[in-house]
Amino acid sequence: MSTETSPAPGASAPQPPQTMAYQRAVNRVMRGLLATPGVSAGIGKYLITLYVVGRKSGRHYDVPVAYTPYEGVLLVGTPFGWSKNLRTGEPLEVRYKGRRRTADVEVVRDETGVVALYDVICRHNKNFAKFNKITLDADGGPVPADLRQAWQAGGRVLKLTLR
Repeated sequence: MSTETSPAPGASAPQPPQTMAYQRAVNRVMRGLLATPGVSAGIGKYLITLYVVGRKSGRHYDVPVAYTPYEGVLLVGTPFGWSKNLRTGEPLEVRYKGRRRTADVEVVRDETGVVALYDVICRHNKNFAKFNKITLDADGGPVPADLRQAWQAGGRVLKLTLR
């Protein structure tokens, strides 16, 4: 069980990252590239497409995201609402290195888990840290207070095990 705390008096509540104004266009291009044989082998080293179905709406979302390989799983950190459609134990379709596959999902939401895994992701992907407003110290490690703030802003981690 995790405890949520309010921000200190005078401090504002943590805000999740905002998507770029042209994010839909970028996502459309990336989905196409990730599905293209040959091209997908290169950019697929960093990106994966998740095929998410809305739990209430039934709407389909094809979401290109960065991933970090770690201890036999792929880590995806996100604060965005589409991830609320995923549940631990419910498989997910993904496109990994050009191939459509099934992945088992474990959703990590608790503070300790998210902070520890965001630390791993930030060390592997500096752009992830920047996008999520996580400062890196002189040694390249994320600042613990920023990791906690990312969790407070709705950060969660998806641990994907490819079948």
